[in-house]
This record gives sequence, C-alpha cells and structure tokens, in this order.
Amino acid sequence: MAGKARVFMCASLVVLLLLVETTAPIGQAHAVDCGGACSYRCSKSSRPNLCNRACNTCCRRCDCVPPGTAGNEDVCPCYAHMTTHNGRHKCP
Repeated sequence: MAGKARVFMCASLVVLLLLVETTAPIGQAHAVDCGGACSYRCSKSSRPNLCNRACNTCCRRCDCVPPGTAGNEDVCPCYAHMTTHNGRHKCP
C-alpha cells in the first residue's frame, strides 16, 4: 500500500510540474515601464523627442533604462553598449 501511495504522489508531482510549465507565459512582459522611464530620462534633454525615441528603442531591446537623467549606464550594460550604424552611442 505504501508503494502505491508513493507512486501516486510522484505521478501527481510530475503532472503538477507539467501544468506549471505549460501555463507559464511564453514571452515575458517588460518589467520596465519604458514610456515613464524614458520620459524621466529625457526630461532635461535639449531634444526631448529625439531622446525619447532613442530611449524607447533601447528600452524595448534591453528591457532596462539606467536611473537618473544621464549617466549610470553601468546599471544596464546592454543599454550602454548599443550603437548606431555609424558606431556612435545610441542610447541617451
């Protein structure tokens, strides 16, 4: 009897794990509110529209925006290393 209970318990755990794996979302939602984070990041920019456009592109690709209005790029290496076609720094 104890053997059957053990098999039943193991089978139940396997089914539970399969249910958890199959019901998990396929794509992860962005943890960052790109619009809000970029609005603040670009709030002191001399060209806020250009800054916001570039920042939102970088945020969508990297899923992060460094804190503050400038600098702090070590927090988000992807954001810091993204470049334009001309090799210039892309993200504000």
